Amino acid sequence: MTKPTIGFIGLGLMGGAMVGRLQDQGYALSVLGNRDRTHLDAAIARGATEAASAKEVAAASDIIMLCMGTSDHVESRMRGEDGVIAGLRPGAVVIDFGTSLPASTRTLGAEVAEAGGTYLDAPLGRTPSHAKDGMLNIMCAGDKATFDKVEGVLKDLGENVFHLGALGSGHTIKLINNFFGMTVANAMAEAFAMADIAGVNRKELYDVMAAGPLHSGMMDFVKGYGVDGDPNLLAFAIKNAAKDVGYYSKMADDAGVKSIMSQSALSALSEARDTGHGDEMVSQMVDFFANKYST
Repeated sequence: MTKPTIGFIGLGLMGGAMVGRLQDQGYALSVLGNRDRTHLDAAIARGATEAASAKEVAAASDIIMLCMGTSDHVESRMRGEDGVIAGLRPGAVVIDFGTSLPASTRTLGAEVAEAGGTYLDAPLGRTPSHAKDGMLNIMCAGDKATFDKVEGVLKDLGENVFHLGALGSGHTIKLINNFFGMTVANAMAEAFAMADIAGVNRKELYDVMAAGPLHSGMMDFVKGYGVDGDPNLLAFAIKNAAKDVGYYSKMADDAGVKSIMSQSALSALSEARDTGHGDEMVSQMVDFFANKYST
């Protein structure tokens, strides 16, 4: 059976790894990058075609995939005379792999449908190293018949591929997931800093907490830096965490409620980002709290 042609927009660390995986699986790709050409040039060297615009990507592709940082970035590539929507083939499928605002996703879905295509949201779990081996978690939502049509492609990228219901449900679940994870991470970071202030040993604190029901993977990730000095067990930048928790808070606002629990994590992450720590990893929030409480 002939493989669909794929257009891929956004070849950062994750997108570049995903494109490499698709090429390993024999897909023909059109690609469009941004400022950093590292992964773009690697894909081109392996046979991908570089497009001049998002419209050109869409015109050459059965499936258009986007892996971008924000909803604004996605919207800018989707709309306009050089955007994806302007170049869509009839029956084409657009998949947003980023972590976007559900309201934006649903609006873009209606615009894609009007242009004769179908829009799916499919945010990701796990890391670029998992993407390289086709081991991502993919939280897909949208039209079920369309999902069924592209499920084989998604399974070439992911070990666990979920269909989660109506369009926007994938982004909703991803934002809830990230809100919870980043809230736990910040609580653990503050706990280590408070141990310093209170004069108890961080490792001993961790040993007690980890022996009971509080133990979690997120606790271990933060302990990786707070006790062991390795920030990369949780390879997620503070600026990205702030964006995701901010999107969660905005999603709550859009639903007519005010999130209570997200506000402390969002305040801490935003302050760390705005004081020059945005590119550091979330586990390094231990230093943010320690420095804040020692001054």
